[in-house]
Amino acid sequence: MEVRLLKQQEHGKTRLLWEKVFQEDSKAFLDYYYFFKTRENSVYVVEEDEEIRSMLHLNPFLIQVGEGQFDGRYIIAVATEESYRKRGYMGMLLRKAMQAMYQEKQPFTFLMPAAEAIYTPYDFRFVYDQNVWKYTVVEKQEQKSLPVSEAGIGDGADLAAFFMEYFSERFQIYAVRDEQYYQTMLFEQQSENGGIAILKRSEKIVGCFLYGDEDGLEIREPLYLKEYETEFWAAVGKICEKHGQKEALVYAGISEEEKIGTVEFQKKKPTIMVRILHLESLLRLLKTKAGEQIDCSFAVLDSILTQNSRVWKLQSSPIGEIEEGEDTAKEVEKQRSSDCKTKIYVRETEDSEGVLSIAALTSLLFGYKSVEEVAEDPDVFLSERLMGELKKIQPLDKIYLNEIV
Repeated sequence: MEVRLLKQQEHGKTRLLWEKVFQEDSKAFLDYYYFFKTRENSVYVVEEDEEIRSMLHLNPFLIQVGEGQFDGRYIIAVATEESYRKRGYMGMLLRKAMQAMYQEKQPFTFLMPAAEAIYTPYDFRFVYDQNVWKYTVVEKQEQKSLPVSEAGIGDGADLAAFFMEYFSERFQIYAVRDEQYYQTMLFEQQSENGGIAILKRSEKIVGCFLYGDEDGLEIREPLYLKEYETEFWAAVGKICEKHGQKEALVYAGISEEEKIGTVEFQKKKPTIMVRILHLESLLRLLKTKAGEQIDCSFAVLDSILTQNSRVWKLQSSPIGEIEEGEDTAKEVEKQRSSDCKTKIYVRETEDSEGVLSIAALTSLLFGYKSVEEVAEDPDVFLSERLMGELKKIQPLDKIYLNEIV
């Protein structure tokens, strides 16, 4: 048995295993995936009896986090041939891949799990939910509408510009949507009998969404200007009509206030799990809430990436960073009274005010759980003062990670 990283020219060897394990995926989709995605991704495998028996793919995405970016990896196609399961192969692949990403100082990795229980032992935690709605076509219903066009390969730049102008500032974390991103996404949707629909007013994009129709029509990532909400739903109706469907599932952060009569809420679906990799790199991306100053320390326990198991000191940048000759007291008071979010400085220390597991810290830093909720975890101990300090951190909770592959 051997665990190794495949060479790029070997990636195609994993297709047979994919076809065995993920039988629901169509030939068109796999043709797309193995033409586009395996050109640039990384694939870890377990070989046994001279064949690939288990695999894990790491697909690259440029990830925006606050004001910075990093070359992140999305974990997909974690699979083991049925007769070779329960041998620990998946754990071997996850550990090897995470150690490699740690060495590259990637702050975190993410995935869309088939089942939460598979990944919680490896300290992945949910950080992002989607609301799922069901749109039902109503006969002879009059709705305001705009022409709905199908995006072509030449529309990538305009779609990217639309996202950046109107939506990028709403989120702290998202996969950067540039021209190439949308071009690749178009081929992905087409491989699922779908595409990218565009709504325009006076030749200017006012809305768009991804859609696919394999086991029923699904609408993903609807982006539209608020005043064109009704037109968006009318466009969904047109896509339903085009595909001969009476309904469609819509995956979006649409609130109760935004829904219309033909839309019914189905559920809030936990969608994306994150695993912190290089903790120091992630902590350096954090900022305090507006007008706050932080000064605290805590121990972190990580049984897999043990390099993260240290005592970390978090301190606001103005403290200890005042230039010589300045009135320190006045400068610090100015920072504290401002409404700006200050950068957090990170270093190792020896004195700890509490203990957090890497999993609990993930839930906290990504805003999925409050300080009080995290404190209830049996693997966590927080002093009262530390709890107060941790509340000053601006959580990375404005997340927009909708990637499927």
